[in-house]
Amino acid sequence: MPTDDLPDLPDLPDPPETFHVTTDEQLRAVSNLTRHRIMAVLRFEPATITQIAERVGLAKGSSSYHVRLLERAGLVKVVRTRKVRGVTERYYAMAARSIVLPDPGEGGPDVLMRHAVADLEESLADADRLVRMAHLRLTDEQFAELKARLHALADEYRELSDPSLPDTSLVFALFHPASRGRTEGDAK
Repeated sequence: MPTDDLPDLPDLPDPPETFHVTTDEQLRAVSNLTRHRIMAVLRFEPATITQIAERVGLAKGSSSYHVRLLERAGLVKVVRTRKVRGVTERYYAMAARSIVLPDPGEGGPDVLMRHAVADLEESLADADRLVRMAHLRLTDEQFAELKARLHALADEYRELSDPSLPDTSLVFALFHPASRGRTEGDAK
């Protein structure tokens, strides 16, 4: 949404840095792919239900339903209102700059990665993108250093983000895969 759509509205204060998902209601709210896409719309700028519906490709009623669930869970909030032809127009924004999800636990699906894969699959195949997987063998110290560098890199580029530019997603996962037992025929 171009900022010149809102010339009469004051600047908003920066949201808190992080929101920690701690309740079942919050986890259910972020686990839904439609609500994930609504949060992506609200990542950089506030939007109305109508604007959200247009960007996500939903009916206004469906958009309103999903936004209400996100608001009830504390993940989005009304950041400004204004009267338009006698109707109060509400602008919603993310409650924080980033959302921290709980560890999914052993065998549990990682919500963030499921959403990232869904977003990747929906992106244009001929678009400029990079998808890469690397298998590494690292010491505990190297693992910790790489983890810190990835965090710093993501934070650095988030600070450079310009809401007027197209959205870009950066997703990474650094983890130790589950140990696999040797099968028959493996070299000893």
